[in-house]
Amino acid sequence: MEARVSPDEPVRIERAASAAGESVSAFLVGAAVRLSGEVIAEATTTTVPADYFDELLAALDVAGPAPQLTEAAKRGNRT
Repeated sequence: MEARVSPDEPVRIERAASAAGESVSAFLVGAAVRLSGEVIAEATTTTVPADYFDELLAALDVAGPAPQLTEAAKRGNRT
């Protein structure tokens, strides 16, 4: 992988890597891996308010009529 950086960015990155006790390469890879985890989690997670979640769970607990499922259960496994 390669990256283009502005003239002042290498100095800042080298300083941060040194402060972390890491090579520039290890610092950059570590930062990219951490950020990629955050981005993936953000893109694949849905966050809802607690009250909405509670209402959703309560709605799932209410069983409605399921005549086709009832018929299938009466017939048993005929495969």
